Amino acid sequence: MKIYVKNMACESCKLVVKEALEELDISPVKVELGEIETKEALSAEEKKQLNRKIKKAGLELLEKRQGVLIEKIRKAAINYVYHSDEKPTMKFSALLSKELNLNYTYLANFFSEVEASTIEQFIIALKIERIKELIIFGEDTFSEIAHKLHYSSVAHLSTQFKKATGLTPSHFKALKEKRRITIQDI
Repeated sequence: MKIYVKNMACESCKLVVKEALEELDISPVKVELGEIETKEALSAEEKKQLNRKIKKAGLELLEKRQGVLIEKIRKAAINYVYHSDEKPTMKFSALLSKELNLNYTYLANFFSEVEASTIEQFIIALKIERIKELIIFGEDTFSEIAHKLHYSSVAHLSTQFKKATGLTPSHFKALKEKRRITIQDI
């Protein structure tokens, strides 16, 4: 049985769901971003208990078809931004249409209606958070970050970052470094 989960966007979310399933003695076949697969169908009471446990972490079981489709779009966008270092061979719109087997215009309109934001705005927001994360880790140069996130140039990345945050990536990095105090300075 497939069960869909709202707001499941990272590995820690998967751990939360796995722990909740374990506590309820439910054996999952697999736990992926946005979905759980179990051998047997869950009773209404088991679903209710699972939902109660995962809500503490900001997650929620989805029952309606609408919510399931939104989560599939969100999952595809998260995978596109966080898990594809290689330059994609096709645009996200074509990739999404192919993955969900639905017309992109329909998906874009549906997403905008439900989320009050466009798919493109959602992807940009994901990219900005990913850029912040990569800057904080400090392992990649701005050129490497731009390449990882499929920007045409560092200038394009910087423009979009500044528009979204009000700061240039360099300024954001400098702020991060200013906040860090060495042990000798304490």
